[in-house]
Amino acid sequence: MIPPARPDLGPEEIAAVTEVLNSGMIAGGRRVAELEDRWADFCGVKHAIALANGTVALMSIFAGLGLGPGDEVITVSHTFNATVSSILFTGASPVFVDIEPDTYLMDAGRIEAAITPRTRAICPVSLFGLVADMDAIQAIADRHGLTVVEDACQAHGAQYRGRRAGSFGYAAFSLYGTKNMTTGEGGFVTTVDDRLADWIRLYRNQGMRERYHHEILGYNFRMTDIAAAIGLVQLDKLERNTARRQEIARRYDEAFADLPVILPTWPEGRTHVFHQYTLGVGPTRDQIVADMKTAGVICGIYYPIPCHRQAYVLELGLEADLPNTDAAAASSMSLPMYPGLTEAEQSQVIEALRTSILANTASTGKLS
Repeated sequence: MIPPARPDLGPEEIAAVTEVLNSGMIAGGRRVAELEDRWADFCGVKHAIALANGTVALMSIFAGLGLGPGDEVITVSHTFNATVSSILFTGASPVFVDIEPDTYLMDAGRIEAAITPRTRAICPVSLFGLVADMDAIQAIADRHGLTVVEDACQAHGAQYRGRRAGSFGYAAFSLYGTKNMTTGEGGFVTTVDDRLADWIRLYRNQGMRERYHHEILGYNFRMTDIAAAIGLVQLDKLERNTARRQEIARRYDEAFADLPVILPTWPEGRTHVFHQYTLGVGPTRDQIVADMKTAGVICGIYYPIPCHRQAYVLELGLEADLPNTDAAAASSMSLPMYPGLTEAEQSQVIEALRTSILANTASTGKLS
């Protein structure tokens, strides 16, 4: 069975972890500091702060900005739950705007209508490996005195007009096991803001700069040296693996060009790093996913229930009319995408999708 994702882990990561274990220094130490320095340099920012996971990276940004009850953050519903739960963690409320139907990213043209006197920030999500329209979003934020927080958890190395994801305002990355770069669990905050960087370093370390002197209320959100050792090897592989993902995406594009599906797209000036290869296949999506599984291919659905339709969000009274988001949730699917996907496996994926698409087209007369 071909899985939807598989981390690229090998003897280099094993050797790096073994070295840390043998050193006896397995908590936050020089590997964490080295990874932070290299990630900041990679993204083109002054600070990268390593954390336990991507969720606490987002939580720490929102907490460090001082958000609280009564504040609002404009974001999207077509994202993983952590984008929304991190806002709610502070007591602030998410305000949802719809996505562009082709890129699945925040529609910047809908933002200003959602701004109220309570709005404090805009949180676009650079989903599936593609950066949101950051120039347009930042221009709106500047006009209204708002802060931009980029959820870049799926966009390691992606570029927007020559700038890396994570170099706009404040940003959070995830290093979860399926991400383009992983530490198993882990995350980063990237920023040029000295004050916020210092605050988050305190916040992640129980509020301590000096041991047992707690300057602020903080928590244990630290990354271990074991995780950082894996991350350093993964960073060495990142650009090679990105090229491999892009190569697989090109093969998929060519194989499906004649099918009645919506292929991944990205505006000029942006590079896609294909954390996911997501395409729109219409109302027979669930049947196509089932057909693929029968053919030995496991596909992903990201995300079948948008955040604004989750039970706990509805209980909070946070309703939104998001037709493009609902359509994406009902009709899109993601194919297996990882650097180790062999030529034979790619052929199996292609054949399985083509067979299912054509069969479903024949039975229904259309896919959309």
